Amino acid sequence: MCGRYAASRRPEDLRGLFGVAKWEPEETLAPDWNVAPTKEVYAVLERPVKDAADPAPVRQLRRLKWGLVPSWAKTPEGGARMINARAETVHEKPSFRRPFVSRRCILPADGYYEWVTGSDERQLEEQGRKKRPRKQPYFVTPADGSVMALAGLYEFWRDRTLPDDHPGAWWATCSVITTEAETTPLAVAPAEGPGSLAEIHPRMPLMLTPDRWDAWLDPARTDPEELRGLLAPPPAGLMRAYPVATAVSNVRNNGPELLEELAAPEESTLF
Repeated sequence: MCGRYAASRRPEDLRGLFGVAKWEPEETLAPDWNVAPTKEVYAVLERPVKDAADPAPVRQLRRLKWGLVPSWAKTPEGGARMINARAETVHEKPSFRRPFVSRRCILPADGYYEWVTGSDERQLEEQGRKKRPRKQPYFVTPADGSVMALAGLYEFWRDRTLPDDHPGAWWATCSVITTEAETTPLAVAPAEGPGSLAEIHPRMPLMLTPDRWDAWLDPARTDPEELRGLLAPPPAGLMRAYPVATAVSNVRNNGPELLEELAAPEESTLF
């Protein structure tokens, strides 16, 4: 799954990297090293510009709220539960199938966090003990330091309790697509700990390599079967993972120090 990630890239850098043609400076977000569901995030997408004379799609950098609210939802409360869409079923699930064929986006990230439960705590949990499992967070990021382009979907939801001119009348929300985690060795693995992404968690966010960006963002591509071909996992061996402090587990903590690599997991019995 993907329940937390880091996004500290400046909009100027993202514009150049993704070939963005439209960006409003007032939509600038502060760097965020602990992005959690319901927060606003940057998204790269292609759609016509409102009230523009030319109806052709334009590549834009927009702010979206993480947690997709389907257009047909009566209330937005379920958005916090729809932070992820499974690649295997995204084309058929009622909440995701419409945005899958017409509203796809890229969510730029430095990398994502995932938690591994320590072996001693896992045994207690399996035995029915009530002790809360302690989990070691890992940060997963491209080994070459490049941006991690997460495959995403976006949707618009209209709050019918508000007038048309109200700034909160429309919600723009998104979800991260996930796939099965790689079982192949990491490009750079920690000295003590997991050797593959699957050893950290059975799921991972789907990272799009640059050769798929244009096809993924193109709103003219609407054939579900063709689009499903873009959901293949990236080539193996592109990622590294390393342990970070458990401070990231508290969403109130935020800063570049959350990405600092630990010499070893905080729990010596993790593996």
